[in-house]
Amino acid sequence: MISFKNKKVLVTGAAGFIGSHLTEELAKRGAKVRAFVHYNSRNSYGNLEFLKKDLLKGIEIHTGDITDPFSVAKAVEGCDVVFHLAALIAIPYSYVAPASYVETNVKGTLNVMHACLAHKVEKVIHTSTSETYGTAIYSPIDEKHPLQGQSPYSASKIGADKIAESFFCSFGLPVATIRPFNTFGPRQSARAVIPTIISQALVSDTIRLGSLTPVRDFNFVKDTVAGFILVAESDASVGQVINVGSGREITIGELANKIIAIIGGNKKIATDTTRVRPENSEVMKLLANNSKALSLIGYAPKHTIDEGLSLVIDFVRKNPGFYKTDIYNV
Repeated sequence: MISFKNKKVLVTGAAGFIGSHLTEELAKRGAKVRAFVHYNSRNSYGNLEFLKKDLLKGIEIHTGDITDPFSVAKAVEGCDVVFHLAALIAIPYSYVAPASYVETNVKGTLNVMHACLAHKVEKVIHTSTSETYGTAIYSPIDEKHPLQGQSPYSASKIGADKIAESFFCSFGLPVATIRPFNTFGPRQSARAVIPTIISQALVSDTIRLGSLTPVRDFNFVKDTVAGFILVAESDASVGQVINVGSGREITIGELANKIIAIIGGNKKIATDTTRVRPENSEVMKLLANNSKALSLIGYAPKHTIDEGLSLVIDFVRKNPGFYKTDIYNV
């Protein structure tokens, strides 16, 4: 069992949505956090800049590139635990630039695993995605469900998952894979559907969306972060793949109507054909079976979707400049 007090912890993808929330929670628990942030000339720390200044001061920022093995090795050096979240995640952009997804998601994961092995890291938590399952063959989806590469993104994440698995099987690297379903919460970009709906609903009477029929399992970010922590803390998670989701399903159309009801006003939903994914690539149903997470690591989500939506609406209202509602964010 790992205690994070004074542990040296690396979070790759720390400037991202989930990564920033995980970094924040680890720092609050007394971990010595090193945040791996993609190098940029603006010295932007992404979503980490939403953290309280006193907390952020105590976090070591390491700028680099996950595709560069030297950069990754330097970031891993001296760390006890590594949370690997760095990835390209936008499905529509993976249609445009699939090679970049292989470079970042597959080769980037290879770099992390190799560095963790070389530096004898105590525990590695690799981040997967429910998109690796593709459209549900059966539901709810457990960890034995077949993997289906229905987009270049999901294919690259399947490759990354298997790289992580191979380092456990071949070299005994103590790696566990967490497979989050659709996480949502404050700081999420309009690449994701919930902030897309909310940001449009607050400024327009028309909400432009793609397909309304896909079913998703939306899990609030604090519950996802709790899953990361539990996976890291548990000795039983080593060598395992563990689903983390809410266990609740909702269609995109139902979700949009729920958000409209909370915000109020006379809003209509319009189909934007540019947002509709290719028929064979769209994942029609994702619903998590959390039974393994419950029995193995004691995981159970605590937040309802309505509680989470209220917090996201509040964030979007307070940060209108964070969203560009007049364009489609791929």
